[in-house]
Amino acid sequence: MPQSKESQSVEFKRIWKDEYIKWISAFANSEGGTLYVGRDDSGEVLGISNAKDLLSTIPNKVQSLLGVVPSVKLHKEKGKEYLAITVEHYPYPVSYKGGYFVRSGSSVQELKGSALDKFLLTKQGKRWDSVPNVHLKFKDLDSLAFGAFRDRASKRKRLNDGLVDESDEGLIEKLHLKDGEYFKQAATLLFAKEPQKYITGSTIKIGFFESNSELLYQDIIEGNLFAQVDKTMELVFSKYLKAMISYEGVQRIERYPVSELAFREALTNAVVHKDYALGFDIQISVYNDRLMIWNAGDLPPHWDIQTLLQKHSSQPYNPTIAYPFFLAGYIESWGRGIEKIIDESKRFNGIIPQFRWQNGLWVEFVFNEKMDIGLGDKLGDKLGDKLGDVQKNIINLMSKSPKTSITALAKELDISTTAIENHIKALKNQGLIKRVGNAKSGHWEIVR
Repeated sequence: MPQSKESQSVEFKRIWKDEYIKWISAFANSEGGTLYVGRDDSGEVLGISNAKDLLSTIPNKVQSLLGVVPSVKLHKEKGKEYLAITVEHYPYPVSYKGGYFVRSGSSVQELKGSALDKFLLTKQGKRWDSVPNVHLKFKDLDSLAFGAFRDRASKRKRLNDGLVDESDEGLIEKLHLKDGEYFKQAATLLFAKEPQKYITGSTIKIGFFESNSELLYQDIIEGNLFAQVDKTMELVFSKYLKAMISYEGVQRIERYPVSELAFREALTNAVVHKDYALGFDIQISVYNDRLMIWNAGDLPPHWDIQTLLQKHSSQPYNPTIAYPFFLAGYIESWGRGIEKIIDESKRFNGIIPQFRWQNGLWVEFVFNEKMDIGLGDKLGDKLGDKLGDVQKNIINLMSKSPKTSITALAKELDISTTAIENHIKALKNQGLIKRVGNAKSGHWEIVR
């Protein structure tokens, strides 16, 4: 019994029209499929009167227009004849009147722009990062970038002594960053002095948002991909994320709301798996209560978010970029990136990052204030017996939430605002706390 509804590999048509050869080309460019003629959209057999004639004319027209040979079979159900036109997946691109079409669910889409480029490259067994950059010359490469790469790779012991001693030209060859006489796009992104001169959107954008519509400040990180990762790490943890202050004895401890190891893994995964052909920045959005990373790209065929969250094989979107990143110790090669993000974050503060697919991969770290140093850690108790219970609790609350207000402290401790103000004045006089910024947007800082 034939399938009764349309899908990725099934299409129903009431009658035959020559324009339906486009549907056959889409099946050939996708995973193959069958077009039924003489059945309505629900799969009900209507029958066609010229089925036997079409048995010979359809294969000839398809072969003439597409260069592929479909299987056309005659079926009969309840005395009604219909056709099943089946085409296999073809390893080379199949054009219909100069256009390229693919199957997406139960619809047919024409490929254009970067999607068409990607399709044609894939049919040739290539990826965008291996495409030649005909404008890049050796003089445009950065010797400092090569030196930094050698240093990191040798420390990680992933580069043998022979490669460490290679010239820059030799290293390019060993890393397979040339295609004939031309450098690949991967070489541009990894070692060019000005990668953004050649590749639009090959940057990382960081912004701090008070709300989805209100951007307070931002940075755009340029340079080669290795330098972008390092600079982004520095900026995020020095400018965009506020460390919570605690103490062990007299030692000042700074604790960020996000694991540096988990964030670094998410960042390098975004850099390695991004679809650079689309021309979009990697975007890092920081709020008071969360941090989000987005990079444009596609999942491997038949993958979804659940596939990513499970143990899976390593299938880097940009393998020519991924290999030097592996040698330099930025990533692993076993498809454990998502697993490491989750494990490092859980180990750090119990927060499990959230993942979703929306025109690319989103990774979201939600800040869990309960994991910051707070009442349960009794920071006030560690500052000495000279403090009363109320003052200890004030310091504990300020450590937990540096932006807390006097009114909020009074409500939490069930005493008057005047009493809170007097205790705060005493704590300031002892040099234990200070106010940074104004009353509305500032915060409390534990001094020692």
